[in-house]
Amino acid sequence: MRILIVEDTKHLAEAVAHVLKKSGAEVDIAEDGVTGLEYARSDIYDCIVLDNMLPRLSGVEIISALRKDKISVPIIILSAKSETQDRVEGLDAGADDYLVKPFKVSELLARIRALTRRSRPKLETPETIVGNLTLHPSSAEISTVQAAVNLTAKEFLLLEQLASQENKIVSKESLFYRAWGHEMFSEDKYVEVYISYIRRKLRAVSANLKIESRRGLGYRLSVEK
Repeated sequence: MRILIVEDTKHLAEAVAHVLKKSGAEVDIAEDGVTGLEYARSDIYDCIVLDNMLPRLSGVEIISALRKDKISVPIIILSAKSETQDRVEGLDAGADDYLVKPFKVSELLARIRALTRRSRPKLETPETIVGNLTLHPSSAEISTVQAAVNLTAKEFLLLEQLASQENKIVSKESLFYRAWGHEMFSEDKYVEVYISYIRRKLRAVSANLKIESRRGLGYRLSVEK
């Protein structure tokens, strides 16, 4: 599970992130509204937790923009404002829950679990078939009639992204955000290394699938006839 925290109070964001990571989640943090909206628009998150009073762009403005973009990720507002009107404004903008500060992290975790459980059918990805290859999300396995091989979680995310846009070029940036979110690493290096791993595993199960490199553009998964 990947969670985005948009919170300008650094110690609070880091404390919540620490607990979420201990529970097994991957967490990204944005400290202002504009950065938070940029991260959220990548649409890689299972849940977003955001303060309403943020620098540069408010939580409600972020939510309104995401819902306008048809991004339906569950969103929890954190706010020091407890008035009914403030809650109504947040929920009407498209938030799924509203939690008043100060709060117990255990309650926040429970609300995240509840929201992601309800949205899980929407989040689960069905098997994808490309050429003679089937991608199995539940096991991170790829298979043909003749053979099967397991991928790591990140390898599977990258291949799944390419497979969902068969014969179309997918940028390195898009692939990087899909697998690593907004971690501060060089996407060129990481994507290139993992693509080489995927190519080797693809060759073990399918001779008619190829990941092509397009210099300066990205990668394309194609089926050779």
